[in-house]
Amino acid sequence: MEIYTAMRHFADSWGLLFMTLFFVGVVLFAFRPGSRKHAEEAAQIPLKDD
Repeated sequence: MEIYTAMRHFADSWGLLFMTLFFVGVVLFAFRPGSRKHAEEAAQIPLKDD
């Protein structure tokens, strides 16, 4: 089996699974309870005067 074929097979199977799990993790992190307060605080950082 050539390297390209092996890498292509890996990317088609496990790569897709990894990207899907990563996406679900990011969505869960963004919409977890209590994240609104942190997001609003982070959104105000550029507007704060030091």
